[in-house]
Parts: sequence; C-alpha cells; structure tokens
Amino acid sequence: MKTIDALKVKIFADGADIKGILKLCENPYIKGFTTNPTLMRKSNVKDYRGFALEVINIVKGRSVSFEVFSDEFELMEKQALQIASWGAGVYVKIPITNTRGEDAGPLVRRLTKAGIKVNVTALTTPGQVEHIVNYLAEDTPSYVSVFAGRIADTGCDPVPIMAASMQFLRKRPSAELIWASPRELLNIFQAESVGCHIITVSNDLLAKLPVIGKDLTEYSMETVRMFYRDAVQAGFNIKI
Repeated sequence: MKTIDALKVKIFADGADIKGILKLCENPYIKGFTTNPTLMRKSNVKDYRGFALEVINIVKGRSVSFEVFSDEFELMEKQALQIASWGAGVYVKIPITNTRGEDAGPLVRRLTKAGIKVNVTALTTPGQVEHIVNYLAEDTPSYVSVFAGRIADTGCDPVPIMAASMQFLRKRPSAELIWASPRELLNIFQAESVGCHIITVSNDLLAKLPVIGKDLTEYSMETVRMFYRDAVQAGFNIKI
C-alpha cells in the first residue's frame, strides 16, 4: 500500500465548518476544498456570499467549489457568473440536471466557453460522464464529480464505474475527475488505483488519516484494549 505522501490523487476537504476549514488549511495533504448547500445548511450558514468570501480568504488561492442553488438554468447562470467573480480559485458547482431532470449541458457549455471553471456535480453513471464531457470547453479547467459513495450505497461497486469515467475524461485533458462522497479511507486508494485526479473527503474521514499504514496486529491490540477499558469504565458485572 502506498503511503499518503506518495499518492497522486489530490485530497480535497468537503465541509462547511469554518473552524474545520481553518484547521485543515494547515494540513499539507489538503489541496483544495468543496462544499454544497446541504453541508452549509447543516453548519447553519445564513449568508451565502459572506460565508463563501470568508472561505476564499482562508484557503488563500487553493481550489474551492461553491454550488448554485436555483432550479432554473437562467438564474443558475447568473449565480454562476457572480460566484466565479469572487476568486481565481473558485469552481462553480453545477448539478448534472435540475430537479425536473432537464439537462444542464447547454449551461455548462456557455459557462466554460466564457472561461468559467465549473464542477459538474451529482453524477452517478458513466453515461452521464460521457454526455457532459462533450459540453466542456477544451481550454477551461473543470471538474466532474461522480458520487462513488452513493453508488456504493446501492450495493454497486463504484470502481469499474470510476475507471470507465476516467476513460471518457481523456477527451478533455483540462477536466479532472472527482471521486465524491467516499465512505472509508480505502476509497482514497481505490481512487488512486483508477487514476482519479481528486477525492473529496469529509472531516470525519480526514480525522482517520493517521491510521493509514498502521500495523494490523497493533491495531488489533488497541481494539482489545478499547473494549476492555470501556467495559471497566461502564462498571459491567456478571455474578458468577
């Protein structure tokens, strides 16, 4: 197994907690940041623009993705132009469709032709990747986020899907594939194995990074000690 230092896949922190973002900026393994309206709502964000500008100031030029929140493409476009104007490292997240299933491809084409960096999000199939790649401008950097974790939640192995998605992205060297919504640290190494450019990782998973490469026998012993310690502290007793 590779060490975390030897990985080519870039680790992006996924969250909306300002304190967490501040702390993660000190971590050399974190190359960028992403968030979304659901994470922002969970963190009780009320001022979208104010939050975004604070994050942009904290990350200091590193890539950061913010999502549009309209369901109408005309307003999405206006929001995207505004969001992109906030900083050079900003990528605008555009969902693959709106809530009515209408294709966001034409909007992605207009934005990327105008030089707006997008992060096309919420994809789950290679067919969606193959489709959206055709709308990405060749010279504008972009991300394509495939939600591998949600794919895995359905009982489907995401690895072949991510590998197929990588093949479609070869048509656009300026585009990078994101392994989104991972469920365990193993996913970082799976993303590396199929050539994914980026993996977005939540704060909970990032806290486990020190476990990577740990001796398994030692880990077994730590687990035994944990169970024993917790049983003692709970005061469990069986009369024999």
